Amino acid sequence: MSFSLSFSHVGIFVTDLERMIRFYTKFLGFAVSDREPGLRGGEICFLTRDSREHHQFVLASGRPADSGFNLINQLSFRVDSLATLRQIHRDAVAMKLNDLHTVTHGNALSVYFRDPEGNRIELLIDTPWYCLQPQRVPVDFSLPDDALWASIENIVKDKPRFMKRETWVAEIEQKIAQATAQRGIIEP
Repeated sequence: MSFSLSFSHVGIFVTDLERMIRFYTKFLGFAVSDREPGLRGGEICFLTRDSREHHQFVLASGRPADSGFNLINQLSFRVDSLATLRQIHRDAVAMKLNDLHTVTHGNALSVYFRDPEGNRIELLIDTPWYCLQPQRVPVDFSLPDDALWASIENIVKDKPRFMKRETWVAEIEQKIAQATAQRGIIEP
């Protein structure tokens, strides 16, 4: 049986709901679509940047302040252009956000930083290339656009499995079709 499956949204527990709502609405431009008491007490806030999606991101109160370990590796958000990515980087610098880095993974150009509760945030755009992952190479955002793109291509062109993005997309479409065809019930 073939069917469509796409990622819809993610929810995280937070310690300071007000502070986190302020960060995600004021800095990243999310809109609050609903905010209500949670099913197990506390409060839940639904956020979106897409009018077709009730929520893309959910913040729920209840994360212990002293949990000692953050289960979230990172939250990644795609932006629409290099200009937007540069503006967010400038804003992150002005806000003195923690753990701020500009990197390429070969297949993406990314800005990383931490939100107010220490969750790693990645904002990214795709590059025209693919190379074997993982890759994480610092890039200089002070370069003009053309020089930045040339520097990224220069970084990734000698990496294993370097290819144009379209070639990689065709390969992964075949892998997805094979995985979907082999889908079935498994033992727990």
